Amino acid sequence: MAIKIYIDQGHNPSGFNTGAEGNGYFEQDITYEIGRRLYNLLSANSEFEARLSRPTPDTVLGTNNSSSLTARVREANSWGADIFISLHTNSATNTAATGNEALVYGPSSTVAIGLGEDILEQLTLTTGLRNRGIVYRPGLYVLKRTQMPAVLVEMGFISNSYDADLLANSPYLFSTGIYRGILIYYGLL
Repeated sequence: MAIKIYIDQGHNPSGFNTGAEGNGYFEQDITYEIGRRLYNLLSANSEFEARLSRPTPDTVLGTNNSSSLTARVREANSWGADIFISLHTNSATNTAATGNEALVYGPSSTVAIGLGEDILEQLTLTTGLRNRGIVYRPGLYVLKRTQMPAVLVEMGFISNSYDADLLANSPYLFSTGIYRGILIYYGLL
C-alpha cells in the first residue's frame, strides 16, 4: 500500500492568507511551484501517493485565514495522509538571515522530528543553504490539528536576496532535497 503524503503549498495566491514578499518574489508562488515539483517526484514513485493542497496556481482555500488553514488540515485528515508536509519560505527583518528550518509540534513529535531532520540534511546537500535545525511550534494550526506527523518546512529566506533567487530560479533543488529526505526517512534511498 502506497505511503500517502499530503503536500500543503503554504498560503493562497491572492486575497487573504497570502505569504511573505521579498526581493520581487511572492512566497505563495514559490511554494506552489516547489510543491508541484515535489508532487511529480512522489507520483513517479510507486511507493507513494501524493496530494496537493493547491492543485492549480489559482486555487484559493477557505474564505479567510482561519478557514484556509482548516481546509488544508481537514483534507489531509479525511484523506488519511501518512505525513503532512507544509511548504513555506522564511522571512526576517535581518536580510542576512539564511537557511532552511523544519517546524514540528514539539519534542514528543518523534516521527516529525526524524522526518524533518532527514529533509533538512538533504536540503543542505541540494541547495547549499545552512541547516538551521528543528524548531518546536506547538501553536501552529497545521502542526497541532493534523492527525498524522506534520512538518512545516521553511525553505530559505525570501528576505535574503541569495535565498530568494535560489528559491525562485532553482525550485527543483528544493523539491529534490525534500523528496530525498522523504526517501531516506522511509529507508528507500
